[in-house]
Amino acid sequence: QVQLVESGGGLVQAGDSLRLSCAASGRTFSSYVMGWFRQAPGKEREFVATIATWSGGSTYYADSVKGRFTISRDNAKNTVYLQMNRLKHEDTAVYYCAARSGGRFAYREYAAGEFNYWGQGTQVTVSS
Repeated sequence: QVQLVESGGGLVQAGDSLRLSCAASGRTFSSYVMGWFRQAPGKEREFVATIATWSGGSTYYADSVKGRFTISRDNAKNTVYLQMNRLKHEDTAVYYCAARSGGRFAYREYAAGEFNYWGQGTQVTVSS
């Protein structure tokens, strides 16, 4: 089992950058594929990005964030990051970190139900 705690959210202006962090507890962090999802008011939770189990491993992004967001992980620190650049108003949402057991690679868009563990979320608000 793993516990996840997100941080780094806040209020920024369109065009700004923000980096989210997700700290994981437990000694098996490196065995989980990690992902970021987001949920805007009145909308379903949607996939943002995912990364394979090792630092520098394969990644996959939603089309809406490709080229602007970068997911990375540091297994020595049990932390996964989401660097968000050129933020847009439509990026406003609660961002969730998630861990998926089973498998090592990240090569497609995942549904939220495919992830086993979730953080509490961090709010990102982008003013236009």
